[in-house]
Amino acid sequence: MLIKAVLIGKLKDKSIQARCDEFVKWLGPYAKIEVLELPDSTVEKEGQALLKAIEKEKNAAVVVLSEEGKEFTSTGFADVLGKFDRKVLFIIGGPYGLAPEVKAKATLLWSLSKLTFTHELARLLLFEQLFRAVNILHGGSYHNP
Repeated sequence: MLIKAVLIGKLKDKSIQARCDEFVKWLGPYAKIEVLELPDSTVEKEGQALLKAIEKEKNAAVVVLSEEGKEFTSTGFADVLGKFDRKVLFIIGGPYGLAPEVKAKATLLWSLSKLTFTHELARLLLFEQLFRAVNILHGGSYHNP
């Protein structure tokens, strides 16, 4: 499985960065994962940068994290992830949201929750749920049903 996370901004909280790094490391046996951090700016400039990143990955599925997206259980998300037969890009915007043009490129709009999270917490949740999903798909013991 090929996964690329395209993220706006750098993590400032060292403890969240450490946990994200840990989940990325744990993903290693299951998936090739790339992380691309783009600079934060205005929603419009971030949108342009995200669209360029999406265009570089011509045939990839694009999963955009957005509050109006579909919610899943962890096993439901694992099922969805397991059906992708190509590289999957996961997009997280900055603290002020995403340009509509980015959302329009989505193969899937995904909401982590009806709650609002900082983009730093959203990043941590993304990596944790990616690890959980691939672990479920491979019959691992991380997820307790």
